[in-house]
Amino acid sequence: MGDALDEERLNPLQRFGQDVKQVRLGRKLTQMQLGRAAGYSEGYVSKVESGKLLPLPSQRFAQGCDVAFGTNGLFSDLLRRIDEGDHPSWFLPYLQLERRATRIMYYTANLVTGIVQTEEYARAVFRAAHPRSDSEAIEAKAAARMRRREVFETDEPPLVWIILFEAGLRTVVGGPETMAGQIEYLLRSVQSPHVRLQVLPFSAGAPAAHMKPYTLLQFRDGPGVLYMETRLGGRMHDSADAFASALDDYDLLRAHALSPDASVTLMKSLLKEYRA
Repeated sequence: MGDALDEERLNPLQRFGQDVKQVRLGRKLTQMQLGRAAGYSEGYVSKVESGKLLPLPSQRFAQGCDVAFGTNGLFSDLLRRIDEGDHPSWFLPYLQLERRATRIMYYTANLVTGIVQTEEYARAVFRAAHPRSDSEAIEAKAAARMRRREVFETDEPPLVWIILFEAGLRTVVGGPETMAGQIEYLLRSVQSPHVRLQVLPFSAGAPAAHMKPYTLLQFRDGPGVLYMETRLGGRMHDSADAFASALDDYDLLRAHALSPDASVTLMKSLLKEYRA
């Protein structure tokens, strides 16, 4: 029972590494022997098996495993599924950090931030972003997004602070019914002692127009991390200067945002509009 639960907690990279290790041991190969056969070092194999090689093992390594194990493309296919799977490969390193953070600060502009999206809202976002994907792929992505809420179910949940630009509440994603459900979920979320939400109103002017969405992660030990997304994927910065500058910007956003209570009042007003 315990082993099954541990297996469920593994992320895709860790499961891939466990599969490599299991087959390697079954073939009675050492990490050094597998590395030589695949054209990589023993240390590389060790990182793959522990799930610590980020963002992903190379496709050439997976192909080398298939040759060494005689698995006829199995590991190449597994790696490809991870790359094309529920989360884009560039997002996996961020997810691992998000699960370790003690404080998470989001600023989002045109969409509700992922960790507090409803499933219906997430589906609509993914349908718009991936118009050629089938319904099964969309459902898998939405389910993966819902699993991010598991951070709230740990023994010590992080403090999550969200600053949401008013446009994110007025941009109709999935229709009025979906938006009503999304706002209802936000109103329930802010009742948790682990969630703070402030709406940055249109009237905030320049600070709202100037800032691009980003996330700050703080940890019990180790440097804070600034995370930003671009059209080409996510970028993380752990330099003290970058984090401090972004934190100053976040304080400015907080100063111009509505108070948590006033934010709730605005959301309730918008909820009535969507229900109407």
